[in-house]
Amino acid sequence: MEFYLQLFVILGVLFYAARKGGIALGLFGGLGVVILVFGFGLAPGNPPIKVMLVMLSVIVAGSTLQASGGLDCMLQVAEKLLRKHPKYITILAPLSTTTLTFLCGTGHVVYTMLPIIYDISIKTGIRPERPLAASTVAAQMGIIISPVSVAVVSLIAMLSGHIMLNGQEVDLIGLLSITIPGTLTGVLVMGIWSMYRGKDLKDDADFQELVKDPEMKKYVYGEGKTLQGVKLPTKQWASMWIFLGAIAVVAILGAIPELRPLINNKPLSMVLVIQMFMLLAGAIIYIVGGVKAKEVSNNEVFKSGMVALVAVFGVAWMTKTMFGAHLGEIKETLGAVLEVYPWAYAIIFVLVSKLINSQGATLAAMVPIALTIGVEPGLVVAFAASCYGYFILPTYPSDLAAINFDRSGTTMIGRFVINHSFIIPGIIGVGTSLTVSYVVAKLVGII
Repeated sequence: MEFYLQLFVILGVLFYAARKGGIALGLFGGLGVVILVFGFGLAPGNPPIKVMLVMLSVIVAGSTLQASGGLDCMLQVAEKLLRKHPKYITILAPLSTTTLTFLCGTGHVVYTMLPIIYDISIKTGIRPERPLAASTVAAQMGIIISPVSVAVVSLIAMLSGHIMLNGQEVDLIGLLSITIPGTLTGVLVMGIWSMYRGKDLKDDADFQELVKDPEMKKYVYGEGKTLQGVKLPTKQWASMWIFLGAIAVVAILGAIPELRPLINNKPLSMVLVIQMFMLLAGAIIYIVGGVKAKEVSNNEVFKSGMVALVAVFGVAWMTKTMFGAHLGEIKETLGAVLEVYPWAYAIIFVLVSKLINSQGATLAAMVPIALTIGVEPGLVVAFAASCYGYFILPTYPSDLAAINFDRSGTTMIGRFVINHSFIIPGIIGVGTSLTVSYVVAKLVGII
């Protein structure tokens, strides 16, 4: 009985905090810890300090890059590609936003791309909903393949020391070799499907009625936002290459353990390597890019990253406290189910992700529990993409931004809320990604 009361507390906290959004998840997670410890007498779990330190180093490096203007260089390259091939924007735009997330470690880079995607699609006569919805979903899907994303570095930290069926630990290269094929296939399939969704603008009676009004037509087609023709300073390009260089170094050190110094007769932990080189990259960009301190802590990457950090702190601490006290019961119940139906693990993660609205926080909250009850580390890797499930409801900021940027009104929330523009692309993208990742994991022998 106490188990269900405590579970009710956790679900109540998550439901309430998710409605408030932002930093509320972390703060109310702390409230949940207080109730569980002082109200039910549970021993508090250990906050995920290792994970949080890795997150912090990545957040600081990414926000320093944005403050230097290096992010604009990446966006300019992406826009050039899209404007060169406008007819294929429904496929190229999602691939571009996934790539930007891969390079920057955050899906929030999509905000700058959305007005560009809208401008190209509306002026090419392509239904804006097609590339916009797919691009916002793709940007979030890219998080699980980015070597500098909170989700990936957190997952590497949590899987450290756990051996897969092939006798090896999960390292950065091993993880990405599974998630990258799955994610890119998912984004491609989602983009192809999106090319044929909805009516063409010339056949859409609602759209044609909308643009009959000259003023409304001017509003819909509007002035386009562009970085093309803008000459960006050399120091911004240098900052971008420094950041990309740091990512490359981390990847190489992950692939070749012999290049890492030996500490107690073992190669230096990749968890520490990531922290060191992210801080180093931030420091060099700070100098080369002429960055001002206040600009680092006052941009979107820093703000969204710190919100994710606090969410991981509170939510992961709360869930670890509750589930840690009932591991025996959970292992007996869920362990048997997952042994027969391993795909149930992915469904559980997708649903929890929707409650938490953060991939990093979802992984931090659930992976330790999964490993403790006997879920194979290889299965955790194969189903890593299931940490993105907040496409189910159109409440995530990037989804809402896409709706607002689409002045044609084609990207929308339906009458029944659940029938919105992002749910089918999300199901296709994530579903394909999980299927392909599982097959690849089987082929390489980690499950």
